[in-house]
Amino acid sequence: MMLLQEAGAHPLSGTVASYVWLLPLLPLLGFVLNGLLSLVAAVRLGPVDPGASHADARAPGAHDANGGGVHGDDHHPVARHRYAALTSLIGPGMLVLSFLLATAIFLAMRAAGAHEPFVQRYFSWMPVGDLQIDAAFQLDQLSILMVMIITGVGTLIHIFSVGYMVDDPGYPRYFAYLNLFVFFMLVLVLGASYPLMFVGWEGVGLCSYLLIGFWFSEKANADAGKKAFIVNRIGDFGFLIAMFMLFANVGKLDFIGVNAAAASLPFAGVVVTTICLFLFLGCAGKSAQIPLYVWLPDAMAGPTPVSALIHAATMVAAGVYLIARSNVLFAMAPTAGLVVVLVGAVTAIFAASIGLKQWDIKKVLAYSTVSQLGYMFMGVGTGAYAAGVFHLMTHAFFKALLFLGSGSVIYAMHAAYHHTGNHDDAQDMRNMGGLKAFLPITWVLMWIATLAISGIPPFAGFFSKDAILGAVHSHHEGSTLDSATLLGIPGGAILMLSYVLGLAAAFMTAVYMTRMMLYTFHGPNRSGEKEREHLREAPWSMTGPLVVLGALSAFGGWFNLPALLPLGPIGALDRWLDPVVGESTLRITNGVAVETPASTEWLLVGIAVAIAAAGIALAFARLKPASLVPKKDAPAEHGFERVLANKYFVDEAYDAVIVEPVLATSRGLLWRGLDVGIIDGITRLFIQSKDDDSAPGTTVPMGGLLPRAIGWMGSQLQSGLVGTYAWVLVVGVLFVLGAFTFR
Repeated sequence: MMLLQEAGAHPLSGTVASYVWLLPLLPLLGFVLNGLLSLVAAVRLGPVDPGASHADARAPGAHDANGGGVHGDDHHPVARHRYAALTSLIGPGMLVLSFLLATAIFLAMRAAGAHEPFVQRYFSWMPVGDLQIDAAFQLDQLSILMVMIITGVGTLIHIFSVGYMVDDPGYPRYFAYLNLFVFFMLVLVLGASYPLMFVGWEGVGLCSYLLIGFWFSEKANADAGKKAFIVNRIGDFGFLIAMFMLFANVGKLDFIGVNAAAASLPFAGVVVTTICLFLFLGCAGKSAQIPLYVWLPDAMAGPTPVSALIHAATMVAAGVYLIARSNVLFAMAPTAGLVVVLVGAVTAIFAASIGLKQWDIKKVLAYSTVSQLGYMFMGVGTGAYAAGVFHLMTHAFFKALLFLGSGSVIYAMHAAYHHTGNHDDAQDMRNMGGLKAFLPITWVLMWIATLAISGIPPFAGFFSKDAILGAVHSHHEGSTLDSATLLGIPGGAILMLSYVLGLAAAFMTAVYMTRMMLYTFHGPNRSGEKEREHLREAPWSMTGPLVVLGALSAFGGWFNLPALLPLGPIGALDRWLDPVVGESTLRITNGVAVETPASTEWLLVGIAVAIAAAGIALAFARLKPASLVPKKDAPAEHGFERVLANKYFVDEAYDAVIVEPVLATSRGLLWRGLDVGIIDGITRLFIQSKDDDSAPGTTVPMGGLLPRAIGWMGSQLQSGLVGTYAWVLVVGVLFVLGAFTFR
């Protein structure tokens, strides 16, 4: 890799930051090595004697290197993959090295105190006329923070995966996909231009498809992977259009160039607003916002660590990162900001309401993720970019803990069911109950995460969620958003509506998360008398990462303490991100830093905490785990409960309005009408046909004359003589040059 240009006078020149290219290269190496292990294990040479039996010589219980072998998260004991030990070393090991390098770079950036981005250009990627795009990485305060989250939380999830997936027949393939995902995610956040970010953007979409459908032998899992891939393509179309418009109007696609040239665009003009709206369409697809949220709940078909990494801590947050990275553009488009805030608020309460009536423990967390992403968009949409990124960080901590904790529960339930031959649903909370007696460590840690996501102080989610709600409230007056309108509605009114919706979503979050904990860990156990003997805590390879995430969920909010609570460094994360987003934040507040009176701030904090506490209290008062019955004995839901349980029938509506008409058109018009009716009909006029569907001996006129004539003409274009081809090429070039010379 050749370094074309390095910021020679930059304080980071010559430091460990010069090795930024190693950050994504290490997980890419892990992908290559684990992929080779998977392929080598899949190779089976044929018999020496070709006449030997072709029967499958594999012993019972041997590994299926291509299929899943397990269904869902069902962990049946099988003979471990012969390269399991080596895979367990390579997969997490590459992430550990990447995290250590990221930590060293972060410390170097702190010591250097540089405010300007550090860009390393490796080679010219797209030198096409005015379009000059380099393969380059950009290090600044935002990108290194994202790298720390990706590699740090990713390392813990990789370690957890060793215990969770080690008995899976596709173990090396799993880690190959996981390492490849981290590679593309790092390219996404380190890329110095929109096109390079888009490479990572598409890469994580591919890896999401591969990991969601990891157990592809079950149709439901394969369909979930395809659904995620297709829905994300809708959003990616918006991202592409935004890039085309950017180049057409500012002539740049690298972040530094776009930020410098954006001043030439009219403030709140049609062009910058349209660009931002198309960017947000990309964000809505990747980060599962209305109306493109439907893929994420189905993505729970993949292994639980995949849910923790891709659909809680990293990939789904890519849309939030894109807006934070494009803060200069969004600060110039207040109408687009109002759209982002409103869609985020509506998504937050909509998904939270669905979570109230889900029984699958992973589906509860899936809709919780959609809801929390809505909060992040409320933050970045209102111009509080640091607050939105802060919630992205704390959400990575407590949601990864919740998903991995649910993985420990599912692991224990499957192990117990396997010992007794029970085939009940091991992910349905109605089949759980009382698990705190069997999984006490997981119980404590998941309560920490539940209090964090509910917004109870002093846990991490309280600080980040309060920062977002406070920003939405404070920006409803005196900001550029307040001065803008959306569909004739004043921006201030939209912000206040979003604030109220955010509070309502916070209340619902506290209710459904407490409901999940009560039905899973409290009350009598409903797993079965024989199954209780086999319920136990997961091994420490899985429980250890939970403990680390528990500490981060409890104290992660202290990275950005508000001035209201002087318990340590005030606003550390705000100050860290200020070189990247500070100017845009001030632009939205008309150049004046927002200073909320202490009394008002205490009131807002009190309201938020009271609402969260009320949600928890209501769940304890109204929900009775003792009255719950196992899934097989549970009555069907009726009324509005049925609507919530069926997710407002949105998937069914999409199927009826979009999917079925497209299929009907494809089958009726394109296949039967065009392909079979016209193309095959014309062909049957000229050829003799005899196939499985026609009567024996059926013939038609001019048997085979037309295809033979076309074949003869094609053969005359090829002589097989290389010299002739060369002369034809020379004559063609001379003809083209002559045409341009003598016109």
